[in-house]
Amino acid sequence: MLKVIRILAAVISLAVLPAIAVAQDIDGVVEHPMIERYPGQVIAWQHIENYQPYKVAVGPVTGYRQIGDWIETEGRVTRTFYKYEGEDRSYSEVYKNYLDALTAEGFEILGEGMSADRKGAAVGSRQWMEVTFRENPATKPGAVGTMFSGTSSSGGAGAIVASKQRAAGTAYVVIYVEQHARNYVGTLIDIVEVEAAETGLVVVDAEAMGADIEEYGRVVLNGIVFDFDKATLKPESKAALDAIADYLATHPDKAFYVVGHTDSKGTYAYNSKLSDDRARAVADALKQDYDIAPDRLEPHGVGPLSPVFSNASDAGREQNRRVELVER
Repeated sequence: MLKVIRILAAVISLAVLPAIAVAQDIDGVVEHPMIERYPGQVIAWQHIENYQPYKVAVGPVTGYRQIGDWIETEGRVTRTFYKYEGEDRSYSEVYKNYLDALTAEGFEILGEGMSADRKGAAVGSRQWMEVTFRENPATKPGAVGTMFSGTSSSGGAGAIVASKQRAAGTAYVVIYVEQHARNYVGTLIDIVEVEAAETGLVVVDAEAMGADIEEYGRVVLNGIVFDFDKATLKPESKAALDAIADYLATHPDKAFYVVGHTDSKGTYAYNSKLSDDRARAVADALKQDYDIAPDRLEPHGVGPLSPVFSNASDAGREQNRRVELVER
């Protein structure tokens, strides 16, 4: 377990101890075993996704709301927001504790920065936090919401980005610390345990696909998997492509639009192009690898324009990222 090094006074006064003892975590949360909290902090919010893409920012802001240096990864993401209430500790002390602890435990520090006025474009600045939160959004009740939206302004802030190679795989830790109020230090810790998604659980069945087309005139191509944020088909898409090709071979009179869809995260222009590229990748694979006549498949991308679920949740966004066959 990563233990936060206590750069505190040699003895914590008895006047402080009752406040620490009274404070309690919210119900139903469990501290991640990789990191032990700063003494006196309590958990005010937590969200866990067993699998989720995550973009780790390791460089400064380089343009208008842009960061040029990212590590794109995926895996189990644990996001925990801690608060420390009291005027006896500052954001800079909490920040230094976490930085020293990560270094002592052999983490590689990929980026770090602290600023009393939050200005500039460096790691830990207000601009930097706004961009990283936009790329890795989350539900954000209460105090953590102001950190995500960049509206906290009571004092300074800092951020640490670190990684460590473990037997179980790579782990990334991103720590945001801010002086949320004169007597309140907020700390958001994201822990990303890298692992590939468990795929192949849902695939297209040629018979079921035909039933959907007959009833609805369209079918979602389950089992089609792309590299994160790219239009490159993963090898595990082969079973789905086999089934699609089988259906097309047994229904030679049918022609389709291949329609790519995205969630609403990101700009419309970017999502429109990504959805079009993914539709073309599927159509090209069927034409080139299965000898499907080119005039039977017409690819188009509609970006986020036709969601099937709300984009407000991770689960909804996942369902909205899809490729469909639509009968012409």
